[in-house]
Amino acid sequence: MNASPGKDTPISKAAWPLEQVIAELPQRPLVLFDREYGCASLVLQTANLKADKLMRLRSNRCLYSAPPAYCGRGRPRKHGAKFQLNKPQTWWAAQQMVELDDPKLGKLRLRKWDKLHFGASSQHPMTLILVERLEQGSNCCQAKPLWLAWSGENSCALEVVWRQYLCRFAIDHWYRESQANITLDSTSSEYPECDRWSDLMPLLTWQLWLAQDLVRDYHLLQAKTFD
Repeated sequence: MNASPGKDTPISKAAWPLEQVIAELPQRPLVLFDREYGCASLVLQTANLKADKLMRLRSNRCLYSAPPAYCGRGRPRKHGAKFQLNKPQTWWAAQQMVELDDPKLGKLRLRKWDKLHFGASSQHPMTLILVERLEQGSNCCQAKPLWLAWSGENSCALEVVWRQYLCRFAIDHWYRESQANITLDSTSSEYPECDRWSDLMPLLTWQLWLAQDLVRDYHLLQAKTFD
């Protein structure tokens, strides 16, 4: 993976700095990707990274099972049965299914299918995970299913791995709020100090967040007024 950070596609721009960061880490990390990156291109461009990957998938994605054994005639097949995420009639029985009660999300059903792959990355099997809420939310709307794909050294524990993806929402919400609160959406590239400011603020705030368990929370007492 030798793509430079200044050209090609958004996926190659994400893969290049990720490679640099992982090289400096003392242990194998878990990297979370939203559904814009849940595709064969990401799998191929990050295949050599020493990291576990958990990516969200669009509901219109199509995956394939491993191909059947070679029959000895013609070109060996790359794909097996087709698995269309938004067409339940193409699904087969999951390798594992678990139902549990989550304090915030209510009753959930988790299913996983092993050894599936994208059409363009047949040499890189993944574990497909489906998370479904079995109870309606407070707004009485049916929650959409969450599709995830896991790629890592070890098999994933179904009851645990899907929760890792929830960490991504905290990061996304931070950036959404920061764009409005520290003017990240209105800075101009004409001023280099704006770029330094937008780099500095995330570093500062995330360090404070990581250190939250190291300090005690002291609330200021409200001063009373006397006539």
